[in-house]
Amino acid sequence: MKVALIGNQNSGKTTLFNCLTGMNAKIGNWPGVTIEKKTGKIKGTDLEITDLPGIYSLSPYSTEEEISRKFIFEENPEVIINIVDSTSLERSLYLTTQLMELDNKVIVALNMADMLEKKGISIDVKKLEILLGVKVYKISALRGTGINELINEVKKSDDLIRQRVFDSSLEDSIELIKDKIESKHRKFVSVKLLEKDERFKNKVTEEISKIIEKEEKNYDTDFEEIIATERYNYIEKVKEQSVIQNKHYESISDKLDKVFLNKFIAFPIFIIIMFLIYYLSVGIIGSTSVEWVGLGVDFLSKYIGELLEDFGTSEILNSLVVDGIIAGVGAVLGFVPQLIILFLCIVLLETTGYMSRIALLLDKVFRKIGLSGKSLIPFIVGSGCSVPGIMGSRIIENEDERKITTILTPFIPCSAKLPIIVLFASYFFEENSGFVSASLYFLAIAVIILSAIIMKKFVFTKTSSTYISELPEYKIPSIKYVIKDVFDKVIAFIKRAGTVILLCSIIIWFLLSFSFKFEYGVDIENSILAKIGNKISWVFYPMIGQNSWGATVSVIQGLVAKEQVVSSMAVIAGLAEDTESGAEIFGDGSIFSSFTPASAYAFMVFNLFSAPCFGAIGAMRRELGGIKKMLKAIIFQTICAWILATIIYQVGSRIERGVLNVADVIVGGIVAAFVAKIVLSKVGKEYSKCSSCQYCDSCKK
Repeated sequence: MKVALIGNQNSGKTTLFNCLTGMNAKIGNWPGVTIEKKTGKIKGTDLEITDLPGIYSLSPYSTEEEISRKFIFEENPEVIINIVDSTSLERSLYLTTQLMELDNKVIVALNMADMLEKKGISIDVKKLEILLGVKVYKISALRGTGINELINEVKKSDDLIRQRVFDSSLEDSIELIKDKIESKHRKFVSVKLLEKDERFKNKVTEEISKIIEKEEKNYDTDFEEIIATERYNYIEKVKEQSVIQNKHYESISDKLDKVFLNKFIAFPIFIIIMFLIYYLSVGIIGSTSVEWVGLGVDFLSKYIGELLEDFGTSEILNSLVVDGIIAGVGAVLGFVPQLIILFLCIVLLETTGYMSRIALLLDKVFRKIGLSGKSLIPFIVGSGCSVPGIMGSRIIENEDERKITTILTPFIPCSAKLPIIVLFASYFFEENSGFVSASLYFLAIAVIILSAIIMKKFVFTKTSSTYISELPEYKIPSIKYVIKDVFDKVIAFIKRAGTVILLCSIIIWFLLSFSFKFEYGVDIENSILAKIGNKISWVFYPMIGQNSWGATVSVIQGLVAKEQVVSSMAVIAGLAEDTESGAEIFGDGSIFSSFTPASAYAFMVFNLFSAPCFGAIGAMRRELGGIKKMLKAIIFQTICAWILATIIYQVGSRIERGVLNVADVIVGGIVAAFVAKIVLSKVGKEYSKCSSCQYCDSCKK
């Protein structure tokens, strides 16, 4: 038996899915978390349940709605569980009234009813059941209450008689059309024909057309508006008769929003929170934990090396295992503790409901640059991994806005870039590593805003959409789900280290250990890798002040996986230990010893904004709709990265030499920004002129 789980965004749908199946699908507290459907077996049964994207209606105006409706019509599940947020009954029941028009058995799961009762409000379940004509059960997906009763109802084959939602005249018209249709979900299709839904125009016959024309004469407005009004009138009646308000109550969420959404302190709070996240993950706690892992990697390296020697393994194989595999993979695994802290902080913000507030806060800023608050969702998801972040742009209805978001999402520091940031920040800015790491995050926001303005002015010119979302209640995170979510993220990172990074480390070791004549043990400068790197290292000279073939090939390796940058540097430096602190990688005698704080910061910036890994590039190709558009996006990203890194190094190196001071940089930056604003506004005005601008009165103005 197939079961579909459907409901509004933020209704606890994915939490219920995890509770029913024991799986750990992504849980969050903003719209669009479930981008694609997920399927699993209900525990203890052979019932197959599919978690569909969160939607507000079955009118496919967005990708999520299209996916959900397509699944219902093509997969034809026997049972639909409609999860309803008890705290937002009016919003939730609109979808319910549409589900009532389908042929499937529908069960309403009233979630978060316990939270409603704390507000002094109760719902008469039996009354609601009669008013809707579908089975209704109170549940708490978070606490797991009412789940067994819900599963037992799914197994039953009986169903109630659906109530009439519209007035008698409109219902009669729907019945007339319904009798002329030969398909499943006849009532739903009849309503859609009245609404003139283009997706069902093939169902329109001459007889149906006459019925619709006749009914249109009886109304002043179009049927879509009439039907929507009728639904809300019905919902209001249902609410009045089934919801009991016992007392006035100001929720904890209302009280917290007076602080977190305060127009004066909301942005400072957001900045402090994001700074603390990076300070905790990269600063004191993260650095301390990395040392512990480093000791383990050091011990393993020495132990394996000695073991292989005692076993009589050849020098080549010993070097491959110790200097190639352990050095490469161990260098990345050393940063797992910091990733755990970062993932934990992000998941806590998601599950508490604060992320929705951030989206609301940034909506005003984003709309001015061609985006909306919805664009923040892919950016937040992208802080874990750019691939799902890019895929998350599907929730954005406006095409131009969606493409801009897709291109800019890789600019967010993802978990794969964190090892690069940690390595350089902890060594070159030891006492201020937390501040430096946080500065890169805020630099990413600034670059995203500037890039969006440029693209909006010169490439994508359509009006951006408005972000509309009902803020969810603040919730205490479930420790169980937080731990599972963080665990899954960390395991995914480790798997990548054990596959892609391991393979790349072996390749780097081979190219580093052999010459073009395949001679082993040659001087590092005569290796295959050095020869290749020296040919293209000039590209990086303006941004790091040196022709470093080691840094060059490490950046190129970052296209496979950004973590590979650190791994490659460790292998090139001939290390199997102490890679986490950077003392050996950047110490005297190392190929990377000429790095300075200025070139280190510039190197981090380039890796942050340059073309992402192959996985993210593939996701960009799918979302942008072709290889040509993807290549343009990659070129744009890499040019931005090179220009930013070059400016940072050229200015920073002069500050290091005493040629410039901080005051010069601040004043010069203000002047440059002012000039850039004037140029952009002038060029933008010229660019937007019509084809006959020399003669057009509006253009002359």
